[in-house]
Amino acid sequence: METENKFKNRYRIKSARKLDWDYTNDGWYFVTICTKNMEPFFGNITDGKMNLSEIGKIAKKYWQEIPKHFPFVELNEFIIMPNHIHGIIGINNFNCCRRDEAMPRLYATHM
Repeated sequence: METENKFKNRYRIKSARKLDWDYTNDGWYFVTICTKNMEPFFGNITDGKMNLSEIGKIAKKYWQEIPKHFPFVELNEFIIMPNHIHGIIGINNFNCCRRDEAMPRLYATHM
């Protein structure tokens, strides 16, 4: 397989998505966000402690602000590593609004 040669079997390439799950459903989701080329943009680990870079501090700030912008979202545990972020995010859109109303439109539909 071409991807196996490309990554020398070091990374899981197959999707971790549950095949019979509709990801437009509300629920709790485990999210991983990786930096491009796995560069340690978010900081470094020294003596077993994560030291956030300025970019890492910005990532932390904006992660924590998600519920301010999306009131139907609840955050659970998260951790920032040098080159990725793991977090658990709950989406309860049932009582809020339709998905197409969750974010304001980027462009006006009328002139």
